Amino acid sequence: MIRKIIHIDEEKCNGCGACAEACHEGAIGMENGKAKLLRDDYCDGLGDCLPACPTGAITFEEREAAAYDEAAVMENRKRNMQAAGMTLPGGCPGSRSRSIERSGHQDERRNSPVSEDNRQAESELRQWPVQIRLAPVNAPYFDGAKLLIAADCTAYAYAAFHETFIRNHITLIGCPKLDAVDYSEKLTEIIRSNNIKSVKIVRMEVPCCGGIEHAVKTALQNSGKFLPWSETVISTDGRILDE
Repeated sequence: MIRKIIHIDEEKCNGCGACAEACHEGAIGMENGKAKLLRDDYCDGLGDCLPACPTGAITFEEREAAAYDEAAVMENRKRNMQAAGMTLPGGCPGSRSRSIERSGHQDERRNSPVSEDNRQAESELRQWPVQIRLAPVNAPYFDGAKLLIAADCTAYAYAAFHETFIRNHITLIGCPKLDAVDYSEKLTEIIRSNNIKSVKIVRMEVPCCGGIEHAVKTALQNSGKFLPWSETVISTDGRILDE
């Protein structure tokens, strides 16, 4: 398949190894004092290694490459951890995928109107992880999901974020400015590979948040599916500006 993947310029590489340390997937290794992409199917194309490189030796290119294989990456990570004497059979516990079951009390509350009188400080989150970069492409909780894709600042700016947006949704968050990556490829695969019912975008009014809007719209287009979607814009002082 033709996809976006990293390219390492050996002439520019100074052999520092920072990119190999930054690559969570283990796609980059050091050979003969130079960084090298070891396996195409270990590279997710998100570019964690780019900002780590002090010489600008790493760029993106589009070429024929094997599809990213998350299962192979996790198995390799497990082997490396075991070799290092670590006993975490599922890999990093912080990125382990799981659904979150809520109590019957909260299930009832989801179907009742939100008001200042009955609002309770209880989480509406239904799955983990939530970061776009950490979320698996396939997970049981995506089946029949209403997908919320939000800029991470929105939950801090808008006080009733859980009740208004997360409730009854599967939530993915990211910051296109801080991550400096294009989320569209990962989101395309999530939408294409799962029975997603709808997509809601929540972003801040600041210009850099346009990146997450663009990524979601690109993913919807590239997925080949026609899904209902909507967008809400939150002001920096915590108001809903547009939806």
